[in-house]
Amino acid sequence: MIWGKRGVLRGLAVVLAVAVGWAPLASTPASAQSAPVLVFAAASLKNALDEIAAQWSKETGKQTKISYAASSALAKQIEGAAPADIFISADLDWMDYVAQRKLIKPESRVNLLGNRIVLVAGKDSKAATKIESGFALRTLLGDGRLAMANIDSVPAGKYGKAALEKLGVWSSVQDRLAQAENVRAALLLVSRGEAPLGIVYQTDAAADPNVKIVGVFPEDTHPAIVYPVAVTANSANPDAAAFAAYLGAPAARPLFEKQGFTVLSK
Repeated sequence: MIWGKRGVLRGLAVVLAVAVGWAPLASTPASAQSAPVLVFAAASLKNALDEIAAQWSKETGKQTKISYAASSALAKQIEGAAPADIFISADLDWMDYVAQRKLIKPESRVNLLGNRIVLVAGKDSKAATKIESGFALRTLLGDGRLAMANIDSVPAGKYGKAALEKLGVWSSVQDRLAQAENVRAALLLVSRGEAPLGIVYQTDAAADPNVKIVGVFPEDTHPAIVYPVAVTANSANPDAAAFAAYLGAPAARPLFEKQGFTVLSK
């Protein structure tokens, strides 16, 4: 009989514990229970996007997690069922790639940003040139190599190769490349002095005090540099659309422009 009373008391304690445990959960705001928005973003966006995400979190109390890499690598990860909520590509091609596979919500797709590609050297370099048809890029390289993001798959590398071909100098440097997995890795080669010159985005050059811009590639030498953004098809995060919209909102514009991006989204 004593054992039975203890069993009853233990049962009542469990019921009370469950009741007490559920009470605060029921009153917790839905936003506080939301998972962070997982963003897959081109590596060149890091400085600007980190600031914008922090600002959004401060304003809303909601969180993001951002994975930076080459657009090609991110698109392939999304194709492989990586749980991204938002994809921001550094070119139209890789966004088209995921769109063709029905991996984004087409109505959410927006052309967000524009950029420029530039030739950079170490901050103490004496290199100087005017980027024009037939300019002496090979001579500027000397015995060194030209740092570029992968020319076959990474947007910055593809833009750079297109520009060099248009200017008639590709054949003189194609055997003198130091290819990197993404544009920030190419920038790092120049920043560390491992390559005398590199082709990166204007925004990357602005983010690294150890490099300087030697020349800016004319916009008519390569396809237009456009960064599209979209919510992924499999995202069930209720905050994904809100963060995607915030990227094109007035509050985000000055943070993108501070890094040198052109904001295309109205």
